[in-house]
Amino acid sequence: MPKDSGIGASSKRREDVRFLTGAGNYTDDINVAGQAYVYFLRSDIAHGRITSIDTSAAEAMPGVVRVFTGKDFEGVGGIPCGWEVTDKHGAPMQEPAHPILAQGKVRHVGDPIAAVVADSLEQARDAAEAIDLDIEELPAVIDMKAAAQDGATLVHDDLKNNICYDWQLGEADDAKVNEVFANAAHVTTLDLVNNRLVANPMEPRVAVAEYSRGTEDYTLYTTSQNPHVIRLLMCAFVLGLPEHKVRVVAPDVGGGFGTKIFHYAEEAFVTFAAKACNRPVKWSASRSEAFMSDAHGRDHVSKIELALDADNNFVGLRTNTYANLGAYLSTFSSSVPTWLHGTLMAGNYKTPVIQVNVKAMFTNTVPVDAYRGAGRPEATYQLERVVDKAARELGVDPIALRRQNFITQFPYDTPVALTYDTGDYNGTMDKLEAAADLAGFAARRAESEAKGKLRGLGINCYIEACGIAPSNIVGMLGARAGLYDAATVRVNATGSISVMVGAHSHGQGHETAFPQVVADMIGIDESMVEIVHGDTSKIPFGMGTYGSRSLAVCGSAMVKATEKVIDKAKKIAAHLLEASEADIELKDGQFSVAGTDKSVAWGDVTLTAYVPHNYPLEVEPGLEETAFYDPANFTFPSGAYACEVELDPETGKVSIEAFTAADDFGNIVNPMIVDGQVHGGIGQGIGQALLENCAYDENGQLLSASFMDYAMPRADDVPFYGVDHSSQTPCTHNPLGVKGCGEAGAIGSPPAVVNAVLDAMNSGGKAVDHIDMPVSPSRVWAAMNS
Repeated sequence: MPKDSGIGASSKRREDVRFLTGAGNYTDDINVAGQAYVYFLRSDIAHGRITSIDTSAAEAMPGVVRVFTGKDFEGVGGIPCGWEVTDKHGAPMQEPAHPILAQGKVRHVGDPIAAVVADSLEQARDAAEAIDLDIEELPAVIDMKAAAQDGATLVHDDLKNNICYDWQLGEADDAKVNEVFANAAHVTTLDLVNNRLVANPMEPRVAVAEYSRGTEDYTLYTTSQNPHVIRLLMCAFVLGLPEHKVRVVAPDVGGGFGTKIFHYAEEAFVTFAAKACNRPVKWSASRSEAFMSDAHGRDHVSKIELALDADNNFVGLRTNTYANLGAYLSTFSSSVPTWLHGTLMAGNYKTPVIQVNVKAMFTNTVPVDAYRGAGRPEATYQLERVVDKAARELGVDPIALRRQNFITQFPYDTPVALTYDTGDYNGTMDKLEAAADLAGFAARRAESEAKGKLRGLGINCYIEACGIAPSNIVGMLGARAGLYDAATVRVNATGSISVMVGAHSHGQGHETAFPQVVADMIGIDESMVEIVHGDTSKIPFGMGTYGSRSLAVCGSAMVKATEKVIDKAKKIAAHLLEASEADIELKDGQFSVAGTDKSVAWGDVTLTAYVPHNYPLEVEPGLEETAFYDPANFTFPSGAYACEVELDPETGKVSIEAFTAADDFGNIVNPMIVDGQVHGGIGQGIGQALLENCAYDENGQLLSASFMDYAMPRADDVPFYGVDHSSQTPCTHNPLGVKGCGEAGAIGSPPAVVNAVLDAMNSGGKAVDHIDMPVSPSRVWAAMNS
């Protein structure tokens, strides 16, 4: 029977009431009395040297408060990178400066050169057009492999080349790897591209800052996934402000998908300008501005080789990737192609020898950073595409080949630095085969052929690492911050509870799922628990929301804090019941003495905590506890996906007819929210596989700079999904046994879609080994007719 409340219940998302009724409070809804508006003059060329900039005409225009250029930020810190990667030779990565406004050079289309603060946005825009700017255009470096060549134009003049790092993981002995491949019975090789994406959350980025001269306090309202991290970076590295004087608030945020993790120049600028102009300053990105200022995602070019023995066992894997970092290092950009990508190249398989090499490149493009899945989709795409190709070359069933090579014993130490604690990959595949009715696929293919269409089936398995951890390990790997989280549980005198959490909710449903956990532990109604997040003046220091970490890390901190509350409440209950604390039990909101009918209600105990008449002397008044949780390991969700497509050989048009996901997320707190997270992730993965592509020309001009040219998926591009998460192997090292679900759909879906398209094309008698994403009709038609 489905549960009505608590852990495991599909409680409706309480936050949706305000969103659906237009009562949400987003950053752009915030307007401060006397605020001015900022407009950024951005570069329209990809690479150039600023030879002169004259702002005098702009400064004289009506309504202009002040015009800022890079000169105003000399001596001010730039935007920092949060992870230092060490290359395969032990040298630190090349780390160029990232100024708030361009200084000396522009390095991508959209690079901010000047900022006009005025009484209105229109006046600021008009004044920006009056700035007299002269830029000496330089050759643009766009292609990653060309950027790596000796003599290539330098994106940053103070670097020795355009290679940020040349990184390696796994087997370090090249001779051993070469021997494995030389002795293999079969080697499958695949060259592929993981196309660049723009996150495009529904709400563009916004920042509003104000400064009080009376108290010297700053307040920044911003669209952020981790307000405490923004405050830390801005205070410690960029503006040098005293942290206790800075409040960062991330109110309702309309989607993030990774792109709102990072500290951006615009946030730092409005904070700086609020004091400099002595009035609040607001910036709201236009959609076209978002295309050229939000961090992009993916953008890898890879070669992967899979070696198999005569019995089709995987014996070796070797992959070489060029990863585009864009013009500057973003907050987590250096870690995405390395520790979040290379460590997942083992996938679900017991491959004994793995070598991963990544060359990360600076180019004259928008910076690239984490996008839903962040490195894990890139790894899964390479691996699952090459496994499918190997099955086709060997003439074996792709599911059977996967099953034969699955890891079956846990814990399992991979050759690429991870230890999987639990999993059941055959179990999730069993669930997939049943839920997707794979046995009936042949009949469905015949029905499609009768209509003149080709039907294809694509299979994919994935594993991901979530809840990035632990702090001491990632610190040794280059992380410049801990990756713990925190929660404060404050019980009010009448029994209701406020839970202040370091995680930020921007679509994950924290306001619903987190109360389910606390209410279940105490035995009270979920409505008695509220979640407070997003305001650094109210919440404990936490690391925000990304990497499917919220429930596994912050939720674990919340459990620990609630346990502390319960322990203290039991002391009070024991006093009230004149019993030993060891005999007190808590169930359904009642404290009772074991083996008796003596009890006291939760509300009576909480009231006593604040009105301590005849109170035990050894117990402090009040009922509020804080806990920090630093995970012992990653969590490892996994799954198996099946996609069925129908292909029109006359036009190359692909339609997705069915998509089924079988996932192992460990214990499930709210099944309905999990379904929604998987649905959203699959939709984004389908978008990458079939439609989305961020493209530059050879001069660095962004060709897909609006929805006119960047094809976002629409409702008719995606099917109704089948989702199954009944295969559960709980995580062994967090108190909830949860693993994380927010990115799974985006990780598992792209290779499933592409594998299905290739299966359809090959069913039509055309031998096609590979097709790059997005699998557009023109690409399919060309492959079918080449």
